[in-house]
Amino acid sequence: MDLDVYGDTLCALVSAAALASSGNRVCLHVSEPALAERLRLGECPYQEPGLSDLIVMQMDAQRLQFAGLNEPPGNKSTVLWLALSPDALDRAHSIMDELPLLPKRDWLVVNQSTFPVGSTEALQVSLERRCTNTDNTCAAVSLPDLLTEGVALEGFMRADHWLLGTHEEWAQRLVYELLRPFNRRRDAVMLMLPREAEFTKLAINGMLATRISYMNDMANLADNLAVDIDRVRQGMGADKRIGDAYLYPGCGFGGQSFSRDVMSLASTLQHSGMQPQLLDEVLHINERQKEVLFRKLWDRYGTHLRGRKVAMWGVAFKPTSTRIDNAPSLKLLEALWAQGVEVHVHDPRALPALAEWAGERDDLVLHDDPYAAADGADALMLVTEWKVYWSPDLALLKAVMNTPVLLDGRNVWDPSFMKESGFEYYGIGRR
Repeated sequence: MDLDVYGDTLCALVSAAALASSGNRVCLHVSEPALAERLRLGECPYQEPGLSDLIVMQMDAQRLQFAGLNEPPGNKSTVLWLALSPDALDRAHSIMDELPLLPKRDWLVVNQSTFPVGSTEALQVSLERRCTNTDNTCAAVSLPDLLTEGVALEGFMRADHWLLGTHEEWAQRLVYELLRPFNRRRDAVMLMLPREAEFTKLAINGMLATRISYMNDMANLADNLAVDIDRVRQGMGADKRIGDAYLYPGCGFGGQSFSRDVMSLASTLQHSGMQPQLLDEVLHINERQKEVLFRKLWDRYGTHLRGRKVAMWGVAFKPTSTRIDNAPSLKLLEALWAQGVEVHVHDPRALPALAEWAGERDDLVLHDDPYAAADGADALMLVTEWKVYWSPDLALLKAVMNTPVLLDGRNVWDPSFMKESGFEYYGIGRR
């Protein structure tokens, strides 16, 4: 089958490569020629395991090619796969308005973009308007992006579930056929109406964010009650009505997609005339939680922070990512700088993004080695739980630090072991 995928999001790249790997001929439309050239050279802008190799493999097999975002679909294509950025809804409608119309050429538009609820129905209207007075049949369906960065390729090729929103039986059958190679273990496609699928995607992330913020509130309360939140977490997770997913407290969540989806859901509720009280509180708790390590540092040193040196391990919004969108590290850095603290940072992948965000600063030093960042530090903050930080050389770490104070923003270290090793340990609700 011939498909045209529009977008240069992670979802677009994963979808194009995966669909090409199952034998389809795919044209990926991206916004910049430079990006297409980088992809041809095997340089993927996302550090997604297996994605760069798969893209190159599909190009070599001549099943994947590139075109500009403004270029129309190929002469044989009848499927448009939209995986555009959330602010590109107007671009999506322009693509509908410019579709080439040829005899007996029906159009299926698969919308994976995270647009507002109801957008797929609006795209259907644009599509029908384009096909008016022709013998072309057309349908727009919603197939929300449920991919998780770091396991996105695996999440497409072995999906736990898909949300398919359509009321057209022929469109449903065609999407099922496209997903059939990735849907063999069991039928993972859940059928619903387009706006139900769009809303479900937002509701999922709203629920996950709520669980995280709830656990962060419980962890802060545990600090006051002299309770170890990790034992509480395990006890809660053992209850089958709750389960253990997303019950790990920490220093807040970030990420472009996750944060944006929660805010979009809150905005949808507000525009409907309802007050998004729960989601507003979830977002408020999360923003407050991003400063929890700073508050612990303040409690340790009081007002005597100016001129101190603090090391920070991890600035990416999540491990495996190169991005810092809405990351807790950003708010934490601003709080530290406001108090005259010099911050030395290590991160396996996100330092270029941090350098671009912060610019040249005398109070920010980037390091390729985590122990160099900790050299002479009055405290070390672990902000992103990269695996490389889980088992540090404690003897070396203690030797290079000025004061062995550890602030564990992800609860990855054992408090008693760290204290026995000569460190002052401060976790999130840990004892």
